[in-house]
Amino acid sequence: MKYIPFILFTVMTNAAAQLMLKYGMIQMGEITFAGVNPILRILQIVFSPWIFFGLSVFVISMASHLYVLSKVDLSFAYPFLSLAYVAVAVLAWYLFGEDLNALRVAGIGFICVGTVLIAQSGREAMHADRIAAQSQTSVHTSELTR
Repeated sequence: MKYIPFILFTVMTNAAAQLMLKYGMIQMGEITFAGVNPILRILQIVFSPWIFFGLSVFVISMASHLYVLSKVDLSFAYPFLSLAYVAVAVLAWYLFGEDLNALRVAGIGFICVGTVLIAQSGREAMHADRIAAQSQTSVHTSELTR
């Protein structure tokens, strides 16, 4: 549970990056490659300010995720990334006027419930690890008293 703040940082930076990328693409308008060197067009897209900043934040998110993966099980950490969908859906509705219908809201609810269940499983695993560590300590102590 002590890595939850790092996991949530990963989630929020991932969501922020997606929103920046979307805003950057809105500012770019429709992308066409007709009559333009594709490499130059891609560089123009990548180095537009909001796209570049979004990609940079995404790199920070991935670095945070790598740190988290070095500390907790993938099967525990990865499902939390679905919370980025929740944040993106709500913020895209608020910022960009995107549709947030009843089915999406229900899906968001299921994602939140699932994430809570996964977080609870992490708490149980940490409790089991703590018990195992205590039993190992008592074994080592009893060996010293012999």
